[in-house]
Amino acid sequence: MEEAGVGAAKLSRRESISPVKGESPLLGPRGEQRSCGGVRRRRDPSPLGWGPRRGRAYPSGTPSRCPGPASATMSHQTPLGSSVPHPSCLDLWREKNDQLVRQAKVAQDSRLSLRRQQLAQDALEGFRGLLHSLRGLPAAVPVLPLELTITCNFITLRASLAQGFTEDQAQDIQQGLERVLETQEQLGPRLECGLRGLWDSVLHYSSLLLELLPALHHLAGLQAALWLSTDCLGDLTFLLQTLNGNQNEASRNLLRLLKTWSPPAEETNAPLTLQDARGLRNVLLTASAFRQGLQELITGSLPRALSSLREAASGLCPRPVLVQVYTALGTCLRKMGNPQRALLYLVAALKGGSTWGPPLLEASRLYQQLGNTAAELESLELLVEALNVTHSSEAPQLLIEVELLLPRLHPASPLHCGTQSQAKYLLASRCLQVGRAEDAAEHYLDLLALVLDGLESKFFPPPSPAGPCIPEVFLEAAAALIQAGRAQDALTVCEELLSRTSSLLPKMPQLWEDARKGTKESPHCPSWVSATYLLQGQAWVQLGAQKEAISEFSRCLELLFRATSKDKERGPASNGEKGCVSDMTLQQLRAAALISRGLQWVASGQDTKALQDFLLSVQMCPGNQDASFHLLQTLRRMDRRDEATALWWRLEAQTKLPQENAAWSLPLYLETYLGWIRFPDRETLLEEFQTSLPEPCDL
Repeated sequence: MEEAGVGAAKLSRRESISPVKGESPLLGPRGEQRSCGGVRRRRDPSPLGWGPRRGRAYPSGTPSRCPGPASATMSHQTPLGSSVPHPSCLDLWREKNDQLVRQAKVAQDSRLSLRRQQLAQDALEGFRGLLHSLRGLPAAVPVLPLELTITCNFITLRASLAQGFTEDQAQDIQQGLERVLETQEQLGPRLECGLRGLWDSVLHYSSLLLELLPALHHLAGLQAALWLSTDCLGDLTFLLQTLNGNQNEASRNLLRLLKTWSPPAEETNAPLTLQDARGLRNVLLTASAFRQGLQELITGSLPRALSSLREAASGLCPRPVLVQVYTALGTCLRKMGNPQRALLYLVAALKGGSTWGPPLLEASRLYQQLGNTAAELESLELLVEALNVTHSSEAPQLLIEVELLLPRLHPASPLHCGTQSQAKYLLASRCLQVGRAEDAAEHYLDLLALVLDGLESKFFPPPSPAGPCIPEVFLEAAAALIQAGRAQDALTVCEELLSRTSSLLPKMPQLWEDARKGTKESPHCPSWVSATYLLQGQAWVQLGAQKEAISEFSRCLELLFRATSKDKERGPASNGEKGCVSDMTLQQLRAAALISRGLQWVASGQDTKALQDFLLSVQMCPGNQDASFHLLQTLRRMDRRDEATALWWRLEAQTKLPQENAAWSLPLYLETYLGWIRFPDRETLLEEFQTSLPEPCDL
């Protein structure tokens, strides 16, 4: 009766451990139970047809001492079935493992960083030495649960101290799997299969004993973490399918596979672990949901992104990760047209931790979308301050945490808030765009002070999504200063820019030839220099120096016309031609310089010269209506009625056509400049000219 009770109890325990009903690689076919009585035996003869007695010492004599690795190896030059370690050895190994786990936890609780690091490093070396001792002996099933547990503790501590997985951890996992296969003497042909092949062999090991289940699931959790952190999602999906006993196409959803995976519970008397398999599963589920949600957010799959991010938020997130999840949820809801709900998540993100950069940047985007300029600029100001503060980060846990499994933020990610100088540029440019010229001027000057040191070596980087290249920042700063009425300061900024580009002026023809050939020289330089002359001319206009202004506009045009001839030789630039100034930008620069010089001719009473410039600007940039209106006014003033009437009819027809949104964009400094020379009241001019026309005769 006693034996029947024990057998029934063990059968019940084994069935509760099984991850799925039916056939599984970790159980026999059709749920056939493995032998789990006092001594476990297989039905087919095998050198591994025995197992340890639960709760008893291993069946061997009582030794007086535990042999070391060398002597233990010598004592195991007998068949595998008789190579059972002495009970005191197994107890000592387990006691050493538990002691090292407690030491690592003491290190985690220590507030002294040096002491914490030393205790953790000592524990790591202890695990390393313990593994070295065990691997010096032939692999034996009774020892494998402890050996695999020590392997898992060693990998966990090593990865947490290194703050990431490396090839070393992959080798540790491989050695653990090879030790399992050694017990069946089937290792040789399987070494060439890699980790995926080893896992397939181990998990389909027909004689696998139940004692290995918790340790193997623990090791599988670490393998899953490694593959997730290195984006080996195909291998990770295969592993989870194998663990769950389901490999059909419908089970390829990673989050569903992780939810289905149910690692067996560890026994109460099992060796201590730093982090068990179920804890690893929860970390994997949160990290996978967050990674998937971010990817779906970037690709525009907003409903799916919302579901994945909510799944991540419901998991066990550390505070820094929860801030990122809430910020991503705010981004997703803003793009879905729910600004109020987005704002709630952003407020929660700001309250949840000290990493304020991403939620503040997203808040500025939200307020911009809502048209709340004051709140938008305030968010950007707080962002600049937040990026200037160095926060003391909390010491990472000596565990596999969500942060270790997340990829580095790409600049296109909504969670990428950049550097303090990038945030300062964003604030300055937004102030310039919304008409806060004084604030923009101050922010641009602060920005130039940040980037001016060490600028020579990186003065000509290509434009990037994070912002324009440094010369364009100079040009925007000059434009902001002119708009703020600080023309003299604008001249100083322009002179600084010219001093850094003057060495390239003799090379201009060669630069355009290099642009045609696609070499590394920057074809932006002619447009930068010509734009600098253009802004200097406008600064002289503000200072009332008409002669100097006309001279700067003429220098700008000379350089631009030289660039035009090179453009014709190399053909039109395609929209995707990386590194080249767009044709539209060059056209608008030429139109701006011609209109500006024409206005100065008008101010000096030289209408004939003004007419030539306005007419040329219309010919070179037909899409610029400001040039046409300035030309119309000049023709009317010069009483050239027929030409003015023909132009008026054309303009009248254009105003009645539906306005199409421009498919091109101009640099901010050029957009600002074009606003200064815009014709003040187009409709009034057209109406006045119409009243002066003779009544049409009916035919």
